[in-house]
Amino acid sequence: MFRPTSILLAGLGFSQTVLSTTLIASHYTGKVFTLNFNPNATGASALSVASQTAGCGTTPAWLEYYPQDKTLWCVDESWNNGGYLVSYTVGSDGKLTQATQAKSTGNSVHGLLYGGTDGKGYLATVEYTPSTLSTYKLPLSSSTKPLVTTKFTMAAKGPNSRQDVPHPHEVLLDPTGKFILVPDLGADIVRVFSIDASSGKLTSCGQGKTDPGDGPRHGKFFWTKPGTPEPQVMYTVNELGNSVSAWSLSYTSGCISLTKTQTLSTYAPGTKGGPTTKAAELRVNGNFLYAANRADETFGKQQDSIAIYTIDPATGKIAWQEATNAHSYYPRTFQFNKAGTLVAIGGQTSSNVAVLKVDPATGKFGDVVANLVVATAGRAGEEDGLSAVVWVEDGTSATEKRATEFIA
Repeated sequence: MFRPTSILLAGLGFSQTVLSTTLIASHYTGKVFTLNFNPNATGASALSVASQTAGCGTTPAWLEYYPQDKTLWCVDESWNNGGYLVSYTVGSDGKLTQATQAKSTGNSVHGLLYGGTDGKGYLATVEYTPSTLSTYKLPLSSSTKPLVTTKFTMAAKGPNSRQDVPHPHEVLLDPTGKFILVPDLGADIVRVFSIDASSGKLTSCGQGKTDPGDGPRHGKFFWTKPGTPEPQVMYTVNELGNSVSAWSLSYTSGCISLTKTQTLSTYAPGTKGGPTTKAAELRVNGNFLYAANRADETFGKQQDSIAIYTIDPATGKIAWQEATNAHSYYPRTFQFNKAGTLVAIGGQTSSNVAVLKVDPATGKFGDVVANLVVATAGRAGEEDGLSAVVWVEDGTSATEKRATEFIA
């Protein structure tokens, strides 16, 4: 049985001068919570709820923090009379103040800023069941309407029963800021769009095809040639296939060409997930790739796993390393801190945020530093519980620095 606690384990090597850090978690009760993480504390004060706010509709599904202007964006998945798109300013104490709010078309599961003169002139969202990609000009207001809503179609249903129509699941901005990629769980493709930065217009220019029934959900980039603006590799997590795929990228003729090179299970060789398991999220931290598994209970009752892969820095090729305990049930999102030494895991059904140590040299997770239940637990397989968790930190992560650091 999952028994959440809030603890600080002794002997983890934290400096006594480490300052407290803020995390933000969203919950399907419609609340967004500011969490205070104090690595010098003990007991419940190691991770605690500092404040909470509303404004992001009834079903806040995705959070994105922009450190340059200390702004948090929240995308509401709600169907009821549409959803909401909201920005908050983040105070020095982590408290959120709503800055803008606009109605969306509903069922938006992900969104990111793009275009304009600073990369923040427009907002793009994807709507899961309407099978749409929508764009909005910033700043938002109560009268804001989508600039363009693009409807996706497909000729036939996919092999999985959930592949009845296209189901776009993420707006993935490439690191050059010139393209948006959209993993489509229903159509088994990754759609590529070129960006007109001045108008916000997105033009379809290509796609990558997954294996039938993979159901690509989210993607991340990797540089085998650090110091180049364009990444050479992309990874996708495939929700329906319980797998991850590696893709080689080629920036040619005003688009990105995708060539799939690998697909590996999110489970150890010789094992597989069950009938209700669903891969959820992936992250790159240094030369390691991570993918979350929901409802596999690999580590016991309501204790799911995160798969860890090594990345060959010269080729981007991935290899299975191990499964590690997510210390949560239905881990929907997780994120590393900027230093790559801690990971915050958001368990959807268990509705907890677990903070674990990370060894950047081996990629392995260490002890649980803190583990806090936020609001109310969810029900397995339902749209309730905790939806997202992000760190509030300035600066650039170790992974992002690969785009600017040259090989000696």
